[in-house]
Amino acid sequence: MKKNIGTANAFIRIICGLTVLAVFTARYARRPYRGSYLLLIMMGAMKVAEGIVRFCPLTELFNRCNLFNQEDSSMLTNDKTDVNPS
Repeated sequence: MKKNIGTANAFIRIICGLTVLAVFTARYARRPYRGSYLLLIMMGAMKVAEGIVRFCPLTELFNRCNLFNQEDSSMLTNDKTDVNPS
């Protein structure tokens, strides 16, 4: 896995992920019947993991789609200039 986020971005993801994880774990402890808290706990844990390994799958997907679109547009526009024979 290639690192695709910077150090500052990783630090922000870890801090925000731990905050979300702590807040919604505390809320889930009071109201365990709320399923939305579990989703938010998993999202916070995912952000912590992304910050630790410095790899974000959504960033990778966006970069690949962007690269794919650039290749398609370069195939449509040739760098050859048409010369007027007259």
